[in-house]
Amino acid sequence: MAAQPPTGGAAFAPVAGAALALVNDEPVTAPGDDVLGSGRAATQLAQLLCASRASTPFTLAVDAGWGMGKSSLMRLVDARLRAEPDVDTVWYNAWTSTGADALEGLVKSVLVRFERRTLKRALSRVTRGRTVVRGARAVTTALGGALGAAGLVDELWTSWDAGPESRNAMREEIQSMAQDWAGRRPRRLLVVFIDDLDRCHDETVLAVCEALKVYLDVPGLVFVVGCDRSALGPSGLLRDLSPAGSAFMEKIFQTSYRIPVADNEGVGRYVEWCARTAGIEGMLDDGLKNVLVERSGRNPRRIKRLVNGFVLEATLNPVWSGFPRESVIRTLLLQYFYPEFYRMMTGAAGAPGEDVVQEFTTYRRVRRTLLSPVPPAEQEAAPEFASYTQVGDFFAQYDLYPPAPGQDGAAALEQLERRLPIGFPEHADDQEFTTLLGELLRVPDAERLLVLLREGAPTAVEEPDYEPPVPLPYQDGTGAVPRARGAAPRGGPQGTPAPYASPPPYPGSGTPGAAPQQFVPPAQSQPLPQAVPPQGAYPGSGPPGDGDYGGDHAWPPPSLALNGMRILWVDDEPENNTDHVRRLRREGARVTTVRDRAEAEREMAVARPDLLISDITRGSDRSAGLDDLRHWRDSGAYTGSAVFFASRVTPERRDAAAEMGAPVLAGGDLLLQYVEEMAPSLRAARAAESSAPAPPPSDGPPG
Repeated sequence: MAAQPPTGGAAFAPVAGAALALVNDEPVTAPGDDVLGSGRAATQLAQLLCASRASTPFTLAVDAGWGMGKSSLMRLVDARLRAEPDVDTVWYNAWTSTGADALEGLVKSVLVRFERRTLKRALSRVTRGRTVVRGARAVTTALGGALGAAGLVDELWTSWDAGPESRNAMREEIQSMAQDWAGRRPRRLLVVFIDDLDRCHDETVLAVCEALKVYLDVPGLVFVVGCDRSALGPSGLLRDLSPAGSAFMEKIFQTSYRIPVADNEGVGRYVEWCARTAGIEGMLDDGLKNVLVERSGRNPRRIKRLVNGFVLEATLNPVWSGFPRESVIRTLLLQYFYPEFYRMMTGAAGAPGEDVVQEFTTYRRVRRTLLSPVPPAEQEAAPEFASYTQVGDFFAQYDLYPPAPGQDGAAALEQLERRLPIGFPEHADDQEFTTLLGELLRVPDAERLLVLLREGAPTAVEEPDYEPPVPLPYQDGTGAVPRARGAAPRGGPQGTPAPYASPPPYPGSGTPGAAPQQFVPPAQSQPLPQAVPPQGAYPGSGPPGDGDYGGDHAWPPPSLALNGMRILWVDDEPENNTDHVRRLRREGARVTTVRDRAEAEREMAVARPDLLISDITRGSDRSAGLDDLRHWRDSGAYTGSAVFFASRVTPERRDAAAEMGAPVLAGGDLLLQYVEEMAPSLRAARAAESSAPAPPPSDGPPG
């Protein structure tokens, strides 16, 4: 069905003339900004740390999941400690360092807080203790008067880095420095805040923990570490640790404080604050506020993202014009918490009628019918069950026979679910998902909304109030204007064919005697049509500058992660993959697109691809891509790496592809990530193939 909503302007007008704005995701830094009531806990934690000076050193973990306020609580504790006498604080973000750099960075961040006189004394002691380098270090000590704290710390680190013996003495020296720093105030305290440790690589986590336990475990120091303890546990980042390593990690945190989840009332106030900050307070009634509280898991960061998503959608997306506000909230909840279903719901899902929502709701009724102990006669009168005819029609859509009366419905359902998208059974059992989807389907004009989400809505076009600049002819690295597609190559004889013989994408570019084509940079250009190189010519296999983008108008890609990789993409509708092909090419890959098995085999005969990307369904053939790869594997025509790119991932497709060593992916981001991860092994395979000895010459006649 065609749906044309009213367009022009934002979907929802600002309330009372208030401007809409986005809510920032920065942690709270001042008590006045505390909305969730973390101030009381911050005050008590600060008091406990000050009262525990005599128990130093120790490490306190501020434990909570992603987005639950660890950084905000730590910032509030920091603010309160800085108001206390004889207390200094350091803030260190572990996420900014990697591996061994984390050890050095954390140690230096602590030492630089000591007084300059303390650092000079330590450097002098270290220098006097080095008999071999005494002369060089004497110069350093003499110049120490001109060095600031950071320079003195660098000199100390260089000295400790001179050898194992120096490193072994580091802890003792740091302890002496801490005592010197405290001076006559033995109750002086240095609190070091370490944030985002659970977001780091395992090497960084271990380096930070080594610094805490081996080098900085000295009196006067307290470490407050923000992390999700479960992420650092045996089943998290450090799951590959040896028993000794696990025992070492147990000693790092002497105690921890688990941030409690705020109650509904507190989270409700937080939602109101976010809505007021964003300018949408008048748009959220009590029902929508409750939806945000319940569906967000009372997670502050999720609430901010949902509010910001509402602002962006309501301001920029013409789809929502004419629909109630709750439809935006419920759609965003589906998008954030059930992204795979949302992708199918708003894209080409390959479902019967291209409506995955209808497919799921029908499946749920059929499932209930087949598994329910309610007698068939009673099911016929209940709307939540599917009739026998509806069950048969649904099975027929997947080329299956429904169970006959009296047969095992569970076995037939299991066979059906192998041809449905992965996740359907779990979604059918998820009460929150089914309720959320049902609420969305009950909004006024829900059917038209689903069509608009799938197909998009027309956007009102405003005339520009300026004259756009006239693009200048694009020049290549030599200063020459590239030829039009179909013209003779630069420096080559007239009549030499261009690497692509496809129709020119610009009017007149292939006309004899036409002026040189003005090339529009990729950010401003229209998508180039996909074409098949004549006689199996592979794009990019010719001279530099030829063909990577369907002609010789190549531009430097932003990354060379896929530089030189040859990719053959088989799909009977290549125009659907234009954006994905462009992304691969911008990463340096050489991509050729073909439509069927015959064209693919002609390409393989000329140049072996490093990777094959294929669709699965072509026209009415639901397994064409799988059958092609199986044929090539059996015949030996192609034995390399392959991946299937499809709108639907079903158990049947996944298992059939896995038998041939190929995954099934849905979504351009997943595809690009997979290709980038495969790139090193694909290059290694090609290098091994090219270095293999050539077969001995045949004794038979030529040919």
